[in-house]
Amino acid sequence: MNALRGQLELWRLHLAVIVIGAIAELIGIQKIPLGIGAILLLPLLYAFVMAALMNPNLMPKFGKIIRQKEVQAASPLIVVAIMPFIAKFGTTIGPAINTIIEAGPALILQELGNLGTIVLAFPLAVWGLKMGREAIGATFSIAREPNLAIIADRYTLKSPEGTGVMGVYVIGTLFGTFIFAILASLFASSNLFDPRALAMACGIGSGSMMAACTGALTEVVPSMKDEILALAGASNLLTYATGLYAGLFLALPIVEKIYNATAGKKDLANASRTEG
Repeated sequence: MNALRGQLELWRLHLAVIVIGAIAELIGIQKIPLGIGAILLLPLLYAFVMAALMNPNLMPKFGKIIRQKEVQAASPLIVVAIMPFIAKFGTTIGPAINTIIEAGPALILQELGNLGTIVLAFPLAVWGLKMGREAIGATFSIAREPNLAIIADRYTLKSPEGTGVMGVYVIGTLFGTFIFAILASLFASSNLFDPRALAMACGIGSGSMMAACTGALTEVVPSMKDEILALAGASNLLTYATGLYAGLFLALPIVEKIYNATAGKKDLANASRTEG
């Protein structure tokens, strides 16, 4: 009863969700031709933008409608909202188990892509943006929940490394779905990559990003909808299973060693000057 009463007190939040969802569905899917491909704007993207604009932390004038109480309650409800979608993936993995087995080596090897953040993001963070030890937390992974746990256990989230991983986590939550939907629709419509490869790339360990990515792919290649959902779901599960260990035993030690061997020397020099 207390839980029900608490949800009834959040009627502003539930009403906003219903209104935003209805508006997003009325707008529907919009296709924007772009060079060799096209960008599909999905209802999920409109809902994301509208919800972000109603956040009183971004737009204070909406504080009279959506209060801090509703903002704090919305975060854990994301997990509840995504559960039916994840359950649907479970129903598609079973019938497509033969396809998943055939793609087994590719599914496993694509997890090495999680180390791509070290190659691409670390140099930019350290030498381009001049970040300190925040770069370790920000670039050793894609900063999803398992990666937060690693940094929290190793350094605590109040450390510079914790600040880095939390910064990327927040940005990924805010803009990840939007970017994934655009990239997926653009690459799929360009015919540069096999839709199955793109489906596996959707499973990075984030339910919302996977939803946006697979939604865009299935709109471009509707004939492969079941296969796309199955491969993306399997890839996402593997990312959760292997991503934690890859981050803990491979990515984080590599980033630490590179940082200590390069930028870490500057930290020691600055510390010596401060003490002097």
